[in-house]
Amino acid sequence: MNKIYYLSTCDTCKKIMNQIHDLSQFELIDIKTNPLTENQVDEMYAYTKSFEKLFSKRAQLYKQLNLKEANLNEAGFKKYLLEHYTFLARPVIIFNNEIFVGNSPKNISAMLQKVNA
Repeated sequence: MNKIYYLSTCDTCKKIMNQIHDLSQFELIDIKTNPLTENQVDEMYAYTKSFEKLFSKRAQLYKQLNLKEANLNEAGFKKYLLEHYTFLARPVIIFNNEIFVGNSPKNISAMLQKVNA
């Protein structure tokens, strides 16, 4: 199933989702009101083969908890992804067995080409 993991209070997520012509083809998951489950994180990992690729190092909590100095391994990245929604690089869009993580212009452009085709 096609899914979008997003934050409803995030203007960037809203802007990206507004560019998708048919949102009805997606299960929309607001990660603030529906915290990530281990199964969901594991499903994303199956696509990326890396918890670190799902992890946002720009999150304020990352800086507050001084996680840069912690030298996190894959298990550590997974732990924090499950602990708090802010650590997920947003949005995460799963479409036709492909995953698009984060909001880089290149990533969003590639996603929109596939989703809006």
